[in-house]
Amino acid sequence: MNKMKVTRRTFVTGLTLGGLTAGLGLRSSQLLATPRAPTQQPDVLTGQNFSLKISEQAVNFTGKERIATTINNSLPAPILRFKEGERVTLHVANALTETSSIHWHGLILPTDMDGVPGLSFDGIPSNGSYTYEFDVKQSGTYWYHSHSGYQEQTGIYGAIIIDPIEPEPFSFDREFVMLLSDWSDEDPHQIYTKLKKMSDYYNFSERTLLDTTADIKDKGISNTWRSRKMWNEMRMSDADISDVTAYTYTYLMNGSTPDDNWTGLFKNGERIRLRFINGSAMTFFDVRIPGLKMTVVAADGQYVKPVTVDEFRIGIAETYDVIIEPDDDSAYTVFAQSIDRSGYTRATLTSDPDISSLVPELDPAPTLTHADMGMGGMAMANMNTKQSMDHTKMDMSAPVMDHSMMDHSTMDHSAMPMANTVTHSTTEYGPHVDERANNPQYRLDDPGVGLRNNGRRVLTYADLRNLYNTTNDPEPTREINLHLTGNMSRYMWSINGVKYSEAKPIELNYGERVRINFVNDTMMNHPMHLHGMWSDLETGDNDYMPRKHTIIVQPGSRISYRVTADAKGKWAFHCHLLYHMGGMFREVHVS
Repeated sequence: MNKMKVTRRTFVTGLTLGGLTAGLGLRSSQLLATPRAPTQQPDVLTGQNFSLKISEQAVNFTGKERIATTINNSLPAPILRFKEGERVTLHVANALTETSSIHWHGLILPTDMDGVPGLSFDGIPSNGSYTYEFDVKQSGTYWYHSHSGYQEQTGIYGAIIIDPIEPEPFSFDREFVMLLSDWSDEDPHQIYTKLKKMSDYYNFSERTLLDTTADIKDKGISNTWRSRKMWNEMRMSDADISDVTAYTYTYLMNGSTPDDNWTGLFKNGERIRLRFINGSAMTFFDVRIPGLKMTVVAADGQYVKPVTVDEFRIGIAETYDVIIEPDDDSAYTVFAQSIDRSGYTRATLTSDPDISSLVPELDPAPTLTHADMGMGGMAMANMNTKQSMDHTKMDMSAPVMDHSMMDHSTMDHSAMPMANTVTHSTTEYGPHVDERANNPQYRLDDPGVGLRNNGRRVLTYADLRNLYNTTNDPEPTREINLHLTGNMSRYMWSINGVKYSEAKPIELNYGERVRINFVNDTMMNHPMHLHGMWSDLETGDNDYMPRKHTIIVQPGSRISYRVTADAKGKWAFHCHLLYHMGGMFREVHVS
């Protein structure tokens, strides 16, 4: 009889397929000093006064002991539960040998409470402390994390739940926080160094001879040759989906590996609220619960008109609240696979702790098409810096989106700022920029690479509609155009071709309303986060614009949102991919 050899590293990172379940008795993710069963959530701290301590902590996720940075000796950090309308005080002590910080992601608060060292305050010095104090002006699901170095990657992140003053517009019997994250045994500085030397260091999904043979069978020799020739001339890969993959990452759900199988218990017939938070450093997750529909009721802490889906993509720093209704005594797998399909994490929801569920296989690894790269008008800088490409010589075939799985009849594309051309500044030309989109499109109803035509109803931004009417929101009085730029092979990231260290701040006048237009000139998804102010996403329905704090900008696309500059001070504005943030970052000054 053949036996499958499964290494511990392979198992805990979620690389195994075919529904393997956690039955080997391996307890990998218990913190050595504070053991926690996978059926438990992190400690929940409530009230108006909180004491948090940042320190180092021994952890073991892969069979090898490593040192993490944690809060109150817990990874993830304790859940903080606030009450809307109250004033909270958080005393944070730093026991590290380096400066640290806490940023309260998505919370509207004074700039000196925002927690960005060098911008809103000096940081929390080694063996020092800082007291955050602010009024809680909102409700919903949020999170907190370090804004110092790579401490977010090494463990300083946790969930925030803010209970509303008024009754919520939906009911539920039980709730669970579902905090997604990525862990590496490698030092984050090592990861970044490897990416700088070889940007595809962690990518083991590059195309092979077998893939080329399959393409020839599917598209013919001529089309396959033209397609491969163009990718080679661009010095790019159509398998370049994620910078960092399960080759080094172990994906976690509430601090538990797939092997540990975090488990949430419920009673038969209960309506359950799941508060999903993507607290990872670099990983987009695609989330589904086989056998259950999910009704999305909030995005980034803000209520939306309920929309029922089978699956959703959650970018780094985003949050989604969903309602599920298990209707029997079955167990259900909460399955979150990485966007590049290199691995997954999972949890089990069950009414019987002795019953678990099968884990689905990973979807096939996706590949980028020319459409994904905005090649309908993408000029490649390393081929010709001034002229667009001859698209008649390309294989422009791409998967056709199955809109029968969507209901976007309410979208009014005429209500969106649809400029026909895009202007690139002189700063976008040079070896630091390897792509420029000449005809970027609004793709809010596109679920994205790897999710199209998969037979499941997938959430898109076009589905998000504010629960409350926004008809009377003021119109923007001016526009700011920001191009997300970079050179992938050199692993250089910037905005408008200018890295943060050489950029001037974005100046806003207090009280003005502006439109931010993003154009993504790269082949990567970028989660853009503006501190201190809400981003009102323009989806084509100006009567119900959803309000978010983090916006995903798809490759080769454009997206727009409105911002009211109602918070004086200095604010951070950046891509939330941790290893992009050093260059793709701007200061915003409101005065």
